[in-house]
Amino acid sequence: MRKLLLALHFALPLALLFGCAGNPFAGYDIPPGTPRDAVVARMGGPYRVVRLPNGGERLQYTLQPVGRHAWMVDLDSGGKVVQSRQVLTEANFHRIEPGKWTRDDVEREFGRPAWVDGVASWNGPVMTYRWRDTANSDMFYYVYLDRQNVVQRAHPGMEFINAPNDRN
Repeated sequence: MRKLLLALHFALPLALLFGCAGNPFAGYDIPPGTPRDAVVARMGGPYRVVRLPNGGERLQYTLQPVGRHAWMVDLDSGGKVVQSRQVLTEANFHRIEPGKWTRDDVEREFGRPAWVDGVASWNGPVMTYRWRDTANSDMFYYVYLDRQNVVQRAHPGMEFINAPNDRN
């Protein structure tokens, strides 16, 4: 009995911790028409505000570089919510058009990446986003830019949590 209680003593806090480690914005179902001030009061200040072509703005809430979610809240020119959504999904990443999209387009749609670095086999920066797929696997999404910051290719890759990390 003592072993069972000891196991529960350690297991319960871990279960609660990992149960809450999902998308913290999942509870932020912001209905259309909500005023900007109400969004900020509920979600806090955005990481970045992006002007949209229709005269509105996008409030970006991101958990990069450590988290795997980015929440975008689009407002119309009057400051009312048009839509809100979690954007780091496979379907959204497939919208990226190599040869057409630029770094600005990618950051407008997905927020800041987890990091930007380079590899010896590519002559330009590589933007890396952390995300979670529908099978609940931790993933990377790589966006390769040329020297003019135009996307040339983009693809997913597995994130191996227990692999050595040389980013420290």
